[in-house]
Amino acid sequence: MKKTYKIDVDCANCANLMEVETKKTAGVKDAVVNFMTLKMKVEFEDDVDAKEVMERVRTNCKKVEKDCEIYF
Repeated sequence: MKKTYKIDVDCANCANLMEVETKKTAGVKDAVVNFMTLKMKVEFEDDVDAKEVMERVRTNCKKVEKDCEIYF
């Protein structure tokens, strides 16, 4: 399953760090964060709860960029 989320991040480097952390999160198969469009595309592993995984993604992203936000 693939989903797109709106994000709020201040710089391209922070967006890159968010992408790296998202890809490391259990339940995520792949992710792309685009600073120009302020969107995050996430492909989830089969049979996972996307909302639960995204809560972990948000926690992990806030470790590298405290001011970031992911809207889901």
